[in-house]
Amino acid sequence: MHKLELKNLTQSFAQNGTQLPVLNRINFSVAPGEFVALLGPSGCGKSTLFNIITGLLEPDTGEVYLNGNRIRGNTGMFAYMQQKALLLPWRTVLKNVLIGPEIQKEPLNTAKAEAEQLLAQIGLSGFEKSYPTQLSGGMQQRVALVRTLLFRKEMLLLDEPFGALDAMTRTHMQPILLDLWRDAGQTILLITHDIEEALLLADKIYVLTARPATLKTEIAVPLPRPRNVTDAALIELKRTLLEALQLEMAQVFNEV
Repeated sequence: MHKLELKNLTQSFAQNGTQLPVLNRINFSVAPGEFVALLGPSGCGKSTLFNIITGLLEPDTGEVYLNGNRIRGNTGMFAYMQQKALLLPWRTVLKNVLIGPEIQKEPLNTAKAEAEQLLAQIGLSGFEKSYPTQLSGGMQQRVALVRTLLFRKEMLLLDEPFGALDAMTRTHMQPILLDLWRDAGQTILLITHDIEEALLLADKIYVLTARPATLKTEIAVPLPRPRNVTDAALIELKRTLLEALQLEMAQVFNEV
């Protein structure tokens, strides 16, 4: 199992002839087997962080460490589910989710059986031979989640995996994700804009400030699972998070 550490990460992008600062000395860690959520205003750089961790982007300054070793570029150590499903339109649902096992040259009969089980678990049994254009956006996101899981990496980076789902489907999918995480013993770093989702799922929540993002606060969620949004302790943590995020949102709108 791997421990992830981000140290003094900074990042800026060129915009209209000037440099737009996005990340400002980000420092945090994710312990092996931990479920961690990232919250912050839209556009504060959460997805940029994931792109740096996976090697899609080189930071201006700072380092990423895995088990104490500095990593750079594409290490193949992470399974990354981006905001868009990014399914291959010429492949069926089943063939899309089997991309990881194919790349890793696993026995496809075993992988296929697991894929079909996972698809059934997330409500997509019977859609194995469908193509992405035949699916709703929310269904495509669920397919992308199964594809991510079947890469069988110890660390999952999930960028708003349920963002395209309706409220009822999201509520159904959250405990399924927890069950999958618990069964596989993986480490998850989750980006979400949903405070309740973060509180229901995560062991720990990092709150980022408005751009340029820095770490505003770290909140532990020491509540037993399954959790309930009506639980008094969860409501109190929600109040704390809302206050922290409202201050950051006010800063975003004051800049507009």
